[in-house]
Amino acid sequence: MRMLSATAALLVGAAMCVTGTAATGEEKAPEVGAVDALQTVFGKHPGMRANHAKGIVLEGTFTPAPEAAKLSKAALFAGPAVKTTIRFSDPTGNPAVADNDPSANPHGIAAKFALADKSEMDMVMISTKTFPLANAGEFRDLFLAIAATKPDSPKPTPVERFIGTHPSLKNWIETMPATPESLATEAYYGLNAFRLVSKSGEKTNVRFRFIPVAGEMRLKPDDLKTKSATFLMDDIKVRAVAGNAKFKLVAQIGAKDDPTNDVLKSWPEDRQLVTLGELSIATPVADSATAEKALVFMPTNLTDGIEASDDPMIASRAGAYAESLGRRSN
Repeated sequence: MRMLSATAALLVGAAMCVTGTAATGEEKAPEVGAVDALQTVFGKHPGMRANHAKGIVLEGTFTPAPEAAKLSKAALFAGPAVKTTIRFSDPTGNPAVADNDPSANPHGIAAKFALADKSEMDMVMISTKTFPLANAGEFRDLFLAIAATKPDSPKPTPVERFIGTHPSLKNWIETMPATPESLATEAYYGLNAFRLVSKSGEKTNVRFRFIPVAGEMRLKPDDLKTKSATFLMDDIKVRAVAGNAKFKLVAQIGAKDDPTNDVLKSWPEDRQLVTLGELSIATPVADSATAEKALVFMPTNLTDGIEASDDPMIASRAGAYAESLGRRSN
């Protein structure tokens, strides 16, 4: 319950700093309504994303493993190494959220691969194995409930009622991993299922993961108190330059009956894991703030040999990201 209270407090605290009336969002597409609701809670920050507003951009290379080409004909896995742009991020639409806030989890990683044919492919992951809610409409309604929660709201408050009627959200909050020692010691999960297509046309359902080569390491509450509000963003730059920010790109292979269209359910951990290659992060970009404004990472931005599954959240996420991009570009 401590994590539940801390995370709810982070969100509600942000809501209480907002003036104005929450938009209903009901007459709009859910993805647009979700962005409206996020900005109602966290405010509008020019040039910033509506969610995962605080971040840092770095560059590196992805080197495919031999096993990858057996599963997929994608150029990403054909070799040689490809230049990759990476963005790490903190949660919420607050660009000043503190890295050392114990409830400032989960973190995100997004990768843009520059392929040999001059095209690009994106991957977007976060540091939990499932989403808290099933669709964009539910995300919109969550943030509308947060915005409707005031200091004098009678108990149960709108956000408390919402959490109480969405067990997946309550479980997601209560099982949130502790803050990592570094963004380079956190595992990240692609919550949507995709299909790898081999040269022979065989299709394999997968969920992607970035697994830290250094291993997963997390901080204890007392250790976190000694850290600065920017320690994660500062640390990843140092580790990258030192050659200590590396990840294995792993595919979790889905079994016949594993759902490919339900982001609330993770696949069993006994499923086969295949290493597809290694991401080596080497250099912080010179001006991360400027780079972030132009960058967009779309889960629908794929390449031949990698297909979207039947998961409707893939298109929903892309729609919300496109809406957020349009607003920060204006």
